[in-house]
This record gives sequence, structure tokens and C-alpha cells, in this order.
Amino acid sequence: MVRNSFLLAFPALFSIVNPLGASIIFLQATGERSRVERATIARTVALYSFVLLLASVWIGSAVLSFFGVTINALRVSGGMVVAVRAWAMLQSPETTESRREKQALEAGRPISSPQWSDIAFFPLTMPFTVGPGSIAVAITLSSGGAESHFLSYSTGISLAAAVVAITVWIAYAYAERLTEILGVTGTRILSRLAALILLCIGVQIAAGGVIGFARDVLTPPA
Repeated sequence: MVRNSFLLAFPALFSIVNPLGASIIFLQATGERSRVERATIARTVALYSFVLLLASVWIGSAVLSFFGVTINALRVSGGMVVAVRAWAMLQSPETTESRREKQALEAGRPISSPQWSDIAFFPLTMPFTVGPGSIAVAITLSSGGAESHFLSYSTGISLAAAVVAITVWIAYAYAERLTEILGVTGTRILSRLAALILLCIGVQIAAGGVIGFARDVLTPPA
């Protein structure tokens, strides 16, 4: 179960976070920083991102359940949100890049502030790296397992979140080098491939919710 949930969660989280594409904008947002300072910011952003994703996985569904949201409703709505977001990324990754760049640069004063800690969480972690879409994906993924396998299922998703956070750390820390290797065109190609995978996962999650609704309606009460 850990392996299966990891294999489901990793491509979904990696696609929505998109560390490779985000690294180019991260480099633009922190261009005035030294290489050592950028590496420190990258490590801190990765840690914050992991904590946010982890909290979404373990307590996100419980919070929604507290407000009366059923698992099947979460799967359908979450799957639709993921699919729509992926479709937008697939059609025009340039739009996503522009939005992220605006998020990272809109707080112009903090970006140029001598204190890197001022920008590590906002805006570089949230909403730039882990935004509402990433949180929605994490919560939706956490609702996909059976209650009897909740621990092992959520552990697999948590491991996927950890690997994604490590990828964010590496991509941001070596953003300058990645930009030289991939370039803008290469990054957009990878972004479209990731969006296609995310679209398939979103449809699969939503379909699982629809099947769950149908089963609840068609199954007579005991």
C-alpha cells in the first residue's frame, strides 16, 4: 500500500509543484542574492513546503470532514480542481509561469530585503511553491485510501511529499545551472508532460468519487 500510494502521489505532487519550471522564476526572484544565500533560501523553502504538504495529507481530510464534506464529494471536487488546473497548465504553461512570477515578485520590497527569512515562507513557499492547487492535490490524494489502510496509504503520500520537497531543494539551489541546461523551451516541454500526467490523475480521482457516489446510491441499506 505504501508503494502504491507513493507511485500515485509522487507524479501528481511533482506535476503541480513543478520544481524545474519554478526554479527559473526562483532564480529571477532571488537574482540579487549570493549563491550561498540562494542555497540557504532553497533549503528553507523546501522544508516549509514539506511541512505544508504533510499537514495537508494528515489533517486536511479531517478538517473537511468536520465541516460535513464526505470523502466522495472531496474526491469528485478535488479531482475536478486538479484536472482543470492541469488542463490550464497543458494549454498554456506560459500563463502559469507569469502567475508564479507575479506571486514571487509582487512583494518587491521583501525580495530585496537583506533578511532572506522575510521571503522564505511568503511569497516563495506559499503561494509560489505550494499554493492552493498543491494543497488541494495533497488533500484529495489523502482521501483515496481505505480507512483500514489509512496509515500505510498516508505514509506513502508523505514519502512522495518528502521526495518532492528534496527535488525543490535541489532545483532551487541549482537553479542557475538548470536554467543553462534546460532553457525556457525545455522547461515548458517538461511542464506540458507533467500537466498531462496530472490531468490523467485528476480524472482518475474524480471518477473514483463518482463511482463511490453511485455505489452509495445503488447499494440498499443493511
